[in-house]
Amino acid sequence: MAEDVYAGKVPGSNPVSALVVGEDFAGMRSQALGLASRAGWESCFQAVSPGRLARLMLGGPQVLARPFLRTASGTPFETMPELAQANVVISIGGKGGAIGAALRAPGRPVVQVQNPRQSLERFDLIVACEHDEISGPNVLLSRTALHGLTPKVLAQARQEWMPRFAALPRPLIAGLVGGSNGRFKFGVSEAHKLGALLAQAVRQQGGSLIVTPSRRTDPDALRVLTDLVEGAGGTVWNGEGDNPYRGLVACADSLVVTMDSVSMVSEAVAGPASVFVFPLPGRSRRITCFLQGLEAAGRIRMLDAEMPAQGLAPWAVTPLDDTPELVAEMHRRLGF
Repeated sequence: MAEDVYAGKVPGSNPVSALVVGEDFAGMRSQALGLASRAGWESCFQAVSPGRLARLMLGGPQVLARPFLRTASGTPFETMPELAQANVVISIGGKGGAIGAALRAPGRPVVQVQNPRQSLERFDLIVACEHDEISGPNVLLSRTALHGLTPKVLAQARQEWMPRFAALPRPLIAGLVGGSNGRFKFGVSEAHKLGALLAQAVRQQGGSLIVTPSRRTDPDALRVLTDLVEGAGGTVWNGEGDNPYRGLVACADSLVVTMDSVSMVSEAVAGPASVFVFPLPGRSRRITCFLQGLEAAGRIRMLDAEMPAQGLAPWAVTPLDDTPELVAEMHRRLGF
């Protein structure tokens, strides 16, 4: 694929170095660092958290913006060797974009991930999802969020994890569970519904059940989910040892993913498994549009908490990942 051929180098030069800036959230790190990895660029991440006043000042003249160009820990960017060495800045999200745009300089382009919620002209390139509903000559759009689960990474995960799963009866049903955020709720009630659905499926269909939660999963909800899954002979990763997340994306027959995370759903559909999305109470027009697009493409099926367990039977799918084409176009536009 294009990003594998490019390998992040101009013939006879050193590898491209990217400084990645954004809020320190797992989903944001995954997307921005995933883009750098796909491009073959060396990268380092710096957390930022500019307040409202700082974001206003960062949009003004450079002399006014300079005092606000700091990391989340307060370190001035102008003193950082990582910035001096960077060939490109990758910013993500609104707060990351405010810093990224202010770091733009001749010979140091800025690639923004997600809608920056400011003038698009302040960035050299913007890589966003179709559901971000932005457009422009410097905007590249994808059906899914960026991530680092390339075919090569998934093949390595399959090689590592398939022997571990070899003794488990098929089909292997896996749950990828997120948690409550500003848009959706995943509490005890939702955990009970999801756990009951997964338990019923494995009892009626046979096979095996493994669930991996995230750091955002509420402890009380996790206890309820664990009781139901283990009661059906399944396993919930308890945080000890290797997280089976990548192995499940690479090896499971069916994946059930909570709808709170665009990144998690995007990673799930990049693998070979059938993907079911478990609905949660809440509302997000952007995420609804995202899921509707994947459903129309035949890559996911939305679950109903009351659906019969046989509804989790896998169907034939093709991995969906638009990132190689985006990366190839990004290389062409930036010239490195």
